[in-house]
Amino acid sequence: MKFWAAGSAAVIAALTTCGLASAAPTPHPAPQTTRVVIRLPKYPLHSEVVVEVNAKGQVVRIKSVKPSKLLSFNYQTYGNALQMWIRKCHTQGNSTSCTADVGLYRVTYDYDPKTTNVTRHVAIISRGGSWGNEPGAATVMMDMFKKQAAAAAAAERAAEQKQQEQNSKLPSLNQIRGAATPAPTHPPTLPP
Repeated sequence: MKFWAAGSAAVIAALTTCGLASAAPTPHPAPQTTRVVIRLPKYPLHSEVVVEVNAKGQVVRIKSVKPSKLLSFNYQTYGNALQMWIRKCHTQGNSTSCTADVGLYRVTYDYDPKTTNVTRHVAIISRGGSWGNEPGAATVMMDMFKKQAAAAAAAERAAEQKQQEQNSKLPSLNQIRGAATPAPTHPPTLPP
């Protein structure tokens, strides 16, 4: 029996020591900066986008695309074309005035692997079009974003209000237990 008592005392001492050791905060290594490496293609890329431009010079929509070999380049050029303004600006003295022609435009994007630059060229295909008074694609996207954000905020407010209503309808602890919660008779004492 002495062996059991001595062994259990050793186990208790070991568990207590492990418990204290695990309770202490363990040091973490300091965060290290990670290096972001962007791998640019080693070959030239070319894509063409035909866009419809309204009277303000905003791109209304993309009519057609001739993609390049690289999907990410196509995404970037497509997004860039949707946000474009195609206008002619004239500066006289301190004032600048800009005009836009409604029409179809060809926008070409060329990536040069030697310089890692992308050049963009705009050329008019035809003037006029039924889309002259339509809003630009970027404006439509921003309006959609604002509506979705407002709807999400309204849904969140409604969910919070519903949760508060449910919380106010909950019975008290005394009602659940059927008796009042007893008050403590002595102040709590902590072990030394």
